[in-house]
Amino acid sequence: MTFPRARTLAAVALAAGLAALAGAAQGGSFGPTVSLPSADAANASGSIQVPAAFTTAPAVRDVRTGDELQSLWHRAGAAYGVPWQVLAAINKIESNFGRNMGPSSAGAVGWMQFMPDTWLRWGVDANGDGVADPWNADDAIFAAGRYLAASNGANDIRSAVFSYNHADWYVNEVLALAQTFGTAGSDATLQLDQNQQSLEAAQRSIVAVNRQLVLAQAAEARLATVYSRSLARVSAAKLFSDRLVLQRRATLDGVAHDRAAAEVARLSGELGARQSDLTAARQAAAATPATDAVFGAPTASGQGYVFPVGGGPSVVSVSHSHHDYPAADIAAPAGSPVYALADALIEQAWHSPDARCGIGLTLLASDGQRWTYCHLAYEEPQIVDGTTVTAGTLLGLVGSTGHATGPHLHLQLQPATSYPQLQPWFQSFAGSAFRWQDAVTPQADGPAAAQRGDVFAVAGRPRVSASVVVVAFTR
Repeated sequence: MTFPRARTLAAVALAAGLAALAGAAQGGSFGPTVSLPSADAANASGSIQVPAAFTTAPAVRDVRTGDELQSLWHRAGAAYGVPWQVLAAINKIESNFGRNMGPSSAGAVGWMQFMPDTWLRWGVDANGDGVADPWNADDAIFAAGRYLAASNGANDIRSAVFSYNHADWYVNEVLALAQTFGTAGSDATLQLDQNQQSLEAAQRSIVAVNRQLVLAQAAEARLATVYSRSLARVSAAKLFSDRLVLQRRATLDGVAHDRAAAEVARLSGELGARQSDLTAARQAAAATPATDAVFGAPTASGQGYVFPVGGGPSVVSVSHSHHDYPAADIAAPAGSPVYALADALIEQAWHSPDARCGIGLTLLASDGQRWTYCHLAYEEPQIVDGTTVTAGTLLGLVGSTGHATGPHLHLQLQPATSYPQLQPWFQSFAGSAFRWQDAVTPQADGPAAAQRGDVFAVAGRPRVSASVVVVAFTR
């Protein structure tokens, strides 16, 4: 199936619209009952009390309802004169509304992913319990509002968000998501989150069931071979006594094969049910406005290409190099959507894993280039030999089948004469569809920090592991 939207970012327009909202936020009626520190100056050394081990996740996680979070975003935005939508977007992108609070690989912690040193300077005790705790939603969200306000968020929200994380792709994702919240209203925030959780759960479920099915099919094939050989031995036996012994063995092998075949049938039925769930989750996601980055919709270019993995640069990354031959390993979370990179003919598709490539396909693009995709966790059932697809057609989900460690899409030209990463269309997606693992992503650092007047440490974010092993293959 084809995902119905191509992902676009009108960053300047978004920032302008949100800047107007920032001014309106200052006059809001929300407000905490405690005295809040000003955004004009950072905390003096030792002026706030923090948990004894605030860089370590607490044993009991702070859980909030959607209504409670909406109240916090509104109150913190009003208190510090920044749009609540931006606080909600950062909360979503940084910790998935408190589900993934770290510590990150860079050491960022809590609801809004503050670096520890930054928290000591800008942390807030918003609930009045005497402790500024980044793992507490009240404290963290109000601190984020203060953090943005100190970087002139009331007048230049784009620059303020850039201060939160020095990457233009990050700013674009935050502002695009904030625009969605602002356009559709507060309830859209919770509906988007619910739809995303449903979609990701459906993707995880189908990846898990397909993995079991692949293993069951392999077991059934092995037992079919064993059963066939047992029958052949029975036929070849010369002595009646030998034939009786071999018939007993063949009967047991036949029972084992029948059980394996029944398991394949059961899992095939379960996969069909999971496919229906995934279709419903995709339809719900498609009905949620302007949330392409969150749902991993295809990112298109003006050159007729679509980047083959969805999710955006916050989760998708690529190295300029490969192991020992030209190819690209596109790292992304398992279950991320995989798309046709151009209008193409599916020359060959295999739904059972190849020993090296795993589940994958070879397509002939409309420009005459032939591409092979490897290591999918799942391939859409309609992707078969001879199928024609348009750019952005959903082909399957990222996985690590075949000879691979860690989820990623292995992409290479056939024959492998040059690196995909060197092609202009591929490079044009840096910063919008993926980030480079081994170099600065173009425009990722933006204007010099001194020109921005930045006052914050860069908040680190979890990164997808690039430690994958892929070997050359032919098919």
